[in-house]
Amino acid sequence: MKISGGGATQMDELYLNDLLRFSREEMERVKVRFNLQPKGGQDPMELYLENREKVNTEWLLAKKKKGFFQEGEIAIALVRLDDQGRWLLTTIKRITKALDVVSETGAIAYEASELEQYAPYFGRTVVRYHKTGQAPLWRYKKIHEKLVVDEILPAVYTGEGFPGYDQVRLSWQKLKRIAEQRPADWINALENQKAVYLITDTSNGKLYVGSATSRNRMLMVRWESYVKTLHGGNKKLRRIVEEKGEDHIKNYFQYSILENYNAKVSDDFVLKREAWWKEVLQSRTYGYNDN
Repeated sequence: MKISGGGATQMDELYLNDLLRFSREEMERVKVRFNLQPKGGQDPMELYLENREKVNTEWLLAKKKKGFFQEGEIAIALVRLDDQGRWLLTTIKRITKALDVVSETGAIAYEASELEQYAPYFGRTVVRYHKTGQAPLWRYKKIHEKLVVDEILPAVYTGEGFPGYDQVRLSWQKLKRIAEQRPADWINALENQKAVYLITDTSNGKLYVGSATSRNRMLMVRWESYVKTLHGGNKKLRRIVEEKGEDHIKNYFQYSILENYNAKVSDDFVLKREAWWKEVLQSRTYGYNDN
C-alpha cells in the first residue's frame, strides 16, 4: 500500500494488525473466518452485496457438528473479493455466548456483538492473503504477519464496475444484482447495445447462444428476462428449470458477451452473427439451442 510522507511516496507494507492493533496476548483469542464459495452454492461476495447479515451473522456464526468459536473470542470475517488473493473485511465480532446447537447443514450457534471501534473498516478494507488449505478458520496469531492491507476504499464496496465488453462474465446472482440495483456504469454500457451473448452451464459445459436486438429491446432488457424468468423463453432452458429446479440456473449459469454492436447496426446482421456462433460452438447439437 502506498504511504506518503516527507514529500515523497514510498511503497511500504501496511498489515491488518496495524489497523486493528491487537496485542500478542489478545491475538490468542482471535480467529479469522475466510468465506469462500461453497461447492454448488452462492458466491459469498454476491450474498454479501445482497444481504450483509447473511455473511456477517449466518455464515460467520454458523457451525455444524464441531464448534468454531468459544465465548470471549473475537471473530474476523473476510470474504473473497477475487482470484488474486484479495479479501474484503466485512465485520469483526466478539463471541458473547455459545448456543447449544448441532446441525448437519450449519446453523447460527453463537451470540456475538460487533466491535464498533473497527466499523469504519468494514466493507472498505481489502486484505491481500494467499490462502493455502481448505480450512475456513485460522488462528489470527499464525497468519497476522501475512495479512497485508492492499487498499482502503473511499466508500463501502458495492461491487465490481463494468470491466469492458470483452471481460463480462456474470453469474446469475451477479446479473440479478445488476438488474435490481442498476449501477450506472453497467446500465449505460448495456441498455443501448445489441449483442450476441453466451450462456454457459458451468456444471456440464453446455452452451446457449443468444442475441439482443431492437426487437427484444437491447441487451440489458434481454438479460433482465433471465433474471425474471430464469429461462428467457427458451424451451431447453425452461426444461432445465422444470427438471432440475430454479437453483440449478441460479448456481451454475454464467453470462458473457461474444460480440457487441451499437444501436445503428441492423438486427439482421446481429441475427446472422448469432447463427454463425451457434454453428462454431455447436450449441444446437451439444448445447441448449433448439433452433
